[in-house]
Amino acid sequence: MAGTDDTVAEEDSLFVLTAVLLTPAQFPSVLGDDYVAACDGLGLEPYAEGYGLVLGQDSGGARWTVVVDDVSLVAVAIASWDCGMEYDLSPDDRSVVCALPGWPLELAVAAPGVPEPHDPLPGPEDGALKPLTPPDTSVWGAPQRRLGADEIALQWSAWREQIDDGTAFGTSGAGSDSASGAGSASGDGEAGEQKADGEQAPDADDDTGEAASGSGQHPGVRRALEAARAYVASPPPPGRIRSAFAPGGARTLRADGPGWSLVARTDDIAFVLLDEEPGEVMTVGRGPELPGLLEALDELAVRPS
Repeated sequence: MAGTDDTVAEEDSLFVLTAVLLTPAQFPSVLGDDYVAACDGLGLEPYAEGYGLVLGQDSGGARWTVVVDDVSLVAVAIASWDCGMEYDLSPDDRSVVCALPGWPLELAVAAPGVPEPHDPLPGPEDGALKPLTPPDTSVWGAPQRRLGADEIALQWSAWREQIDDGTAFGTSGAGSDSASGAGSASGDGEAGEQKADGEQAPDADDDTGEAASGSGQHPGVRRALEAARAYVASPPPPGRIRSAFAPGGARTLRADGPGWSLVARTDDIAFVLLDEEPGEVMTVGRGPELPGLLEALDELAVRPS
C-alpha cells in the first residue's frame, strides 16, 4: 500500500502488520480518556465517522501508522483476522488521510524480509514531528490505568470469580480469595480494594457506622463515582463512556475520566482503577444505587455499529 507523498515515498510499499479502529465507540484506550483526546494526540480532527489506523513497515523497515477514512474496510479486515481468516488490507490511496511516523501501540511482530522495526528518519518537511511511541509500561500512569481497565473488560469472568457474592451484593464485608481485599458498604454498595499483584488489603471495620455514610469507601472511588454521576447530568465528550456486548443481555461499560477508569457489567458489579493507586483494582458492589447509575451511563454510551 502506498503512503502519502509527503511522508512515505509513492513507490514505497507498506507491509501491513495490524490495524485498529479509531472511532467514538472503539479506539485504543491507551491514546486517551475519550475519542476527542485520542484524535488530538495523533493530530487528527475528531470526525464522527472516525478512522482506521493501519500499522506497518516500509521496505526499509521503518515504522509507520497510516490513517485512513475507510473505516468499514478496516473493520472487515479486523473481523476477518479475529476469525483466523486471511485478509489483504490494501486501502485505496484516496482513503489515506496521512501517514505518521512510528507506532502508538506495542507490536510483537515485524514484516518478514525487511530490516528490524525502527523509527524513520525525519524529512525536511516533517519539522519537529516526533515518531509515535507506545507508553512506558514500567511506570504507572493514565495509559496504564486505561490498559488495566481494558484487560478487566476482556477477562471479566476471571476477575469476577475473585469476588464473592457477599461482597458483590452487600451481604458481607470481606472479599473471597487472595486477590480480594475487604470492603465497606457505601451508598453505591460495597467497595473493596483488590490488589492487582494478589496482595491482601487490610480489613475495614464494618461496625463503626462508616458504612452508612460511605466514608469507609476509598476517597478516589467516591470521586470517580461522583464524576460518573455528573456525566448523566452533563454528557462528556464522545467515547468517554462506551458500551459493548456482554452475555445474558447485559452490557459491558467502560467509563473514564481524569485520574480514574471504571469497568462494569450492567447486571453486576463495577471495578475502578485510579492513577493514585498504582496496580490496584477497587471493587464497587451492587448496592442500591449502582444499578441505576450503570443504566443511565449505558443510555449515554456510544456503541459499535
